[in-house]
Amino acid sequence: MSRYRDDARALERLIEPDRVHRDVYTDPEIFELEMERLWSRTWIYVGHASQVPNTGDFITVDIAAKPVIMVRLADGGIRVLMNRCAHKGTKVVSEPSGNAGKTFRCPYHAWTYRLDGSLVNIPLKDGYNGTRLEAQGLPVVKNVETYRGFVFARLADEGIGFRDYFGDSLSSIDNLADRSPQGELELTGGCLRYLHNCNWKMFVENLNDTMHPMIAHAGSAGIAKKLWEGKPASMPKPMAIEQFVPFVSDYKFFDDMGVRVYPHGHSFSGVNFSIHSAYSTIPEYEAAMKRAYGEERAQKILGTVRHNTVYYPSLTIKGAIQSIRVARPLAADRTVLESYTFRLKGAPDVLLQRTVTYNRLINSPMSVVGHDDLHCYRAIQEGLAAQGNDWVNLQRNFDSAEADAAEFTANGTSDISMRNQFRAWREFMVGA
Repeated sequence: MSRYRDDARALERLIEPDRVHRDVYTDPEIFELEMERLWSRTWIYVGHASQVPNTGDFITVDIAAKPVIMVRLADGGIRVLMNRCAHKGTKVVSEPSGNAGKTFRCPYHAWTYRLDGSLVNIPLKDGYNGTRLEAQGLPVVKNVETYRGFVFARLADEGIGFRDYFGDSLSSIDNLADRSPQGELELTGGCLRYLHNCNWKMFVENLNDTMHPMIAHAGSAGIAKKLWEGKPASMPKPMAIEQFVPFVSDYKFFDDMGVRVYPHGHSFSGVNFSIHSAYSTIPEYEAAMKRAYGEERAQKILGTVRHNTVYYPSLTIKGAIQSIRVARPLAADRTVLESYTFRLKGAPDVLLQRTVTYNRLINSPMSVVGHDDLHCYRAIQEGLAAQGNDWVNLQRNFDSAEADAAEFTANGTSDISMRNQFRAWREFMVGA
């Protein structure tokens, strides 16, 4: 029996200014509605243009729990297609990536399609004479935008425009791309992908939750910090220590970092500095940046060291470490997380080494720090089944003025990012 699909007021009652009902994390019907109304009506990250450099190159991903193909066309353009044969609905492509040559062919009955999705061939086509067969191709996703190499799609035919949706939050993508002396990124090293047994929102909210690191990561990053205590200040820090230790900075550090939120759920922490601010300098890289941009602009680019930027609801980026993570929801309690690394074109290889090391230490299935978070996500998912309290608290540093501001900057340990995300959730789920 449906409780929410046809009752906008019931959906609205799930979201209050400083708390949300547990059903938004646990109810399968809510998840279905999210895929239809939030994930289909907003701009979702598909992939990066560097993943499909040549004609026929493709990747396959899910958007709003629907399979799609991103493919490079012969004219150099990028197209996003629904991964569904017009015949019996079979996924035309099962591989996560590859090169299709000139056509896609369904593995079930060999219906064949051009790279742009148009139909080429039907075996024994005469057998369909007199039927209602129409020359349908692979459905094309009409709303696709590429920004600095990042490809986004909106599945719904009608809805908010790309620029209106992201606004000034795109400055984090700009900073990531500008960190290349050539202004271009190349995704490299494949994908670190693993299943999280939790609702997708838990991961997205956690990225700018700075009240948890010194607690949740005490047993991982905290031990790394203890191992390094007492070492001479002149001793160079190993890359792993340099990346681990800031996770267990104190409350004041994270509070002073600051957080900024934008309309439609986007936000970033690290307004003033971040856990990436104290990485060792690389003179060769800084010199290349100054040659490319001039000293003043190079300092501004490198001096912007945001912690996490959330492009709600799917993409999160760490510009200072050239890493991104992508949420691919499967069910109310299952989410696939993908982690990718970028090479900065024109930068020395040590930058890529730093990125790869970070991604393996923090974001991979073999990570240390990442599994602290994973344990907490699952503990939340299981704990929300307990009776006695139907609400999840988002009250820390609540300010009623924040809802009316186009952008709002707050102290770093505020719950404002989560409240901002649920304002966007309500905007697309119930239109209010």
